[in-house]
Amino acid sequence: MRDFTAATKLAVVAPCYNEEKGLPEFVTRVTAVCSGLGCAYEIILINDGSRDHTLAVALRLAQENPCLRVVNLFRNFGHQAAVTAGLDHAEADAVVIIDSDLQDPPEVIAEMVARWRDGADVVYGQRRSREGESAFKLFTAKQFYRILSWLTDRTIPPDTGDFRLMDRKVADVLKLMRERHRFIRGMVSWVGGRQEPVPYDRKPRFAGATKYPFAKMLSFAVDAITSFSVLPLRLLTYSALVVLAVTLIMSVVVFAVKVLHPGYFIPGYASIMLTMMFFGGINLLAFGIIGEYLGRMFEAVKGRPLYIVESVHPSRG
Repeated sequence: MRDFTAATKLAVVAPCYNEEKGLPEFVTRVTAVCSGLGCAYEIILINDGSRDHTLAVALRLAQENPCLRVVNLFRNFGHQAAVTAGLDHAEADAVVIIDSDLQDPPEVIAEMVARWRDGADVVYGQRRSREGESAFKLFTAKQFYRILSWLTDRTIPPDTGDFRLMDRKVADVLKLMRERHRFIRGMVSWVGGRQEPVPYDRKPRFAGATKYPFAKMLSFAVDAITSFSVLPLRLLTYSALVVLAVTLIMSVVVFAVKVLHPGYFIPGYASIMLTMMFFGGINLLAFGIIGEYLGRMFEAVKGRPLYIVESVHPSRG
C-alpha cells in the first residue's frame, strides 16, 4: 500500500495530432476524473505537429485550466516520440499515458490509481471489446500479439495499447531508454515490476479520423519485432541450414540416380529457373531482414534527438 495524500501528484500525458474537435471534451473528462482523486495533478498535452487548430484549442484550454500544460513539438515526430516527450516533461509520483481521441475512457484512470495505491508498479488497460473497428483490424491486432509473444522473450499482454499508469520509478527507467524505434508498451513490459491489468471497453473515436492506417500499423509492427527480438536473424540461420541439408540430400539422390539410370534426367530450362528463383528469394529475404537491423543501427549511432520542443505553455521559467 502506497502513501496517498493531497501532496501526491499524478501526471496525465496525452499526445495530440489533429484533435481540435475532441480536445475540449477530452480535457473536461480527464479533469473531472482527476479532480475526484484527492491528489494534485497535471494534464500534459503534446501537440505532435498538428495541421489543424489543435494547438490553438490546447492553448485556450490551458488558459482556462491551471492544471493543463501544452508541449508543442517543432513538427510531427510520431506517436511514440510524442509520448516520450510527455514522459520527459512529467514531474509526478505516477504518470498516465492516454490518447486524446477518447477511445480509451478517462474514467478508467480512477481504477488505475486505486491499483497503484495498492502497490502495483504498472497498471495497463486491457481491452475487452473494441467498438467501431473492422473485423480485419481486430483479427490483425490479435495475430500481432501472438506473433510478438512468440518472437520475443518478454510477455507483452494481448489486447493492450499504451493506455497505462506507471509509477515514478518505472517512468524514470523508461526515460533512460532512448532508442529511436520505440515500442513503449513493450519497453514498459521489459522494465518489469508488479504489472496489473484493468479491463475496459474501447470506444469509437469521439471525432476525426484514425491516425493509424494499415501501412502505419505494419511499420509499427516491424518496429516492435525488431526492437525486442533477434529471432528473425536466427530464423535466417535455421533456414540456411535446412536448405543446405535438403541440397545435400538431393545431391546424393541425383548422383545415385545418374549412376543407376544415366538417361533418367532431361535437362530443362524450367527446373533451372525455379531453382534460381527459390535461392534468389531466400537471399533477398535474408538481405532485407539484415537491412532492417542495420538501418536501425545506422539511425541509432547518429544520435539525433527523438523530438524537438518548440515551446511549452505555460513556461516554468
